[in-house]
Amino acid sequence: MAVSALDRAFSSEYPTKSRSETRVGGWKRLFVQTHTGCVLAVQLDRGDNVHTVKRKLQVALNFPTEESSLTLGDHVLKNDLSAIRNDSPLLLTKTFMHRSSSTPCMSPTASDLQQQRDRGCPIELLVCPRRCSRTRQLVRDVARAIRKGVDPIPVNSGLGGAYYFKNSKGENAAIVKPNDEEPFAPNNPKGFVGKSLGQPGLKRSVRVGETGFREVAAYLLDHDQSANVPPTVLVKISHPVFHINGVSCANKNVAEGGTQAVSKIASFQQFIPHDFDASDHGTSSFPVSAVHRIGILDIRIFNTDRHAGNLLVRKQTGAGKFGNQTELIPIDHGLSLPECLEDPYFEWIHWPQASIPFSEDEIEYIENLDPIKDADMLRMELPMIREACLRVLILSTIFLKEATAAGLCLAEIGEMMSREFTGTEDQPSELEFVCMEARRLATEQEDSSTEHDSCDEDLTQFELDSEDHEMLKEPAGHQFEFNRRNSRNQLSKLDEADEEEEEDDIEVESDAGKLACPKPVNKWLANISKLSTSLKGVSLTDKTQRQLSAGPKVVDSAKTSKSNSNDNGSQLCNWGSANDMLPTSVSFVKLADMGPETWGLFLEKFQELLPEAFRSRKCSVTAQRAKQRLGTSCQF
Repeated sequence: MAVSALDRAFSSEYPTKSRSETRVGGWKRLFVQTHTGCVLAVQLDRGDNVHTVKRKLQVALNFPTEESSLTLGDHVLKNDLSAIRNDSPLLLTKTFMHRSSSTPCMSPTASDLQQQRDRGCPIELLVCPRRCSRTRQLVRDVARAIRKGVDPIPVNSGLGGAYYFKNSKGENAAIVKPNDEEPFAPNNPKGFVGKSLGQPGLKRSVRVGETGFREVAAYLLDHDQSANVPPTVLVKISHPVFHINGVSCANKNVAEGGTQAVSKIASFQQFIPHDFDASDHGTSSFPVSAVHRIGILDIRIFNTDRHAGNLLVRKQTGAGKFGNQTELIPIDHGLSLPECLEDPYFEWIHWPQASIPFSEDEIEYIENLDPIKDADMLRMELPMIREACLRVLILSTIFLKEATAAGLCLAEIGEMMSREFTGTEDQPSELEFVCMEARRLATEQEDSSTEHDSCDEDLTQFELDSEDHEMLKEPAGHQFEFNRRNSRNQLSKLDEADEEEEEDDIEVESDAGKLACPKPVNKWLANISKLSTSLKGVSLTDKTQRQLSAGPKVVDSAKTSKSNSNDNGSQLCNWGSANDMLPTSVSFVKLADMGPETWGLFLEKFQELLPEAFRSRKCSVTAQRAKQRLGTSCQF
């Protein structure tokens, strides 16, 4: 494992939860989730290790765990658990099990449900930032409502399982999304099943069971609540309303007392009262600043699913308010921070507000963004987030900062990140062209450096003493045209036929020496040594999911899913359905497979190429505007 990364991610200096840390009768507690969604709390004593946990799970689950692995994000836990934070959610994966399309879903037994029975507080915080004091109070209020018998309401829209939980007054207080009820997850209540937790999901660059982490990450990255993301935390929550293998536990009598609560790991987001969403309202009344700040966040997190249905609209009323003023609330960030560059989807890209230049306050906000600091913060708050996602965050934030400094507006930045679909395949975006060229140059420089070192080894001692070492020459000057319409043949795509990733490929190398990075060469590489870049064991499939339609990139609104929400019977455990519903697309740029040296050189070359890309963009925009001014009245 990457030792320094683990020391930062799992440090005992992390602010702990006093009640759980000082729990009598145990050293610490972990929540272990099987690949089928079953959640168990495991109490550890000092000296317990991974093998101890596996033995306890084998007894509780009544199936062998010798060939399973305990993982936390990228990290496969070997034996020692002393560095793991209290109440961390771990995933138990079947390392060597390969299921065919005819293999049935492994269902929890009655003893499993007994292990999951709520024995205390129905909601326990797993990830709750320091600034979430109000959310802590909200969680306590919802927990009181559960004890009083106030039942949540399932959300019928969307592809995944979601529930409106109420407060003591019976008002909607939070929306809860269990990670094992996501689209294609084992316990999806709407028939979209066929994947285990940790496998590629609705988008191949976002794994099943990990969208909730991204919901929390989006809130954490919304500094000063600039984009107005609702407070979001990660919880372990228990209630009979949840589904197991597509059957609601509330419909199943398990004892004389009636129903039984089932525990889930889920995102818990404050419910925001609103009047409608952006798809039901014209965009003319949306404030420019709100559109800009949501767009800034979407670019930073590389949002692949910003459609009108996940922009809530609330009318502004009261003293001092006049006209048709509105407030925007962005939600549903589970398909952001992909593990490789995808085709993003920005609903706002053609809105007039996006073409208005940034204000001075917005420019200052962007200038103050620190992608390295943000990545370190996410490692600390969300140790289960994958390093590949953090690389996408760093790259996107650098691109945003440099593009803003070059004078580009929000719409232009979004267009440079978006692919164009021509014929039957995607063309790389302008951002991807820059990344492809930067990687080529970084690889060439690294190869030439290796060749230089090899030649030095053949020199005699006399030559070493009498001659000065020659400095490594920079690669020859190059002219790189950022015209994505005509440059397809100049830059070849990455191989699209890589094999599907194996679950045991996520192990990270433990040699701390491999974390060393090259000497900083610019303002961003100054902190590059902080990155945990030992990702040689991480492999991603190059075929990332093409969007489900030519319109909004992910079908997630109520309008598109009502017809599917009630057809549970024939779709449950239909193992072929998941892959059948996922059209493939390509990944032109992979970031996870770069070693630390290559990653550092890549960022250096990336920034060197950006000025030319921005000049090319400005020239093309100017030419297009000049063409439009000529008029079309004489064309037939």
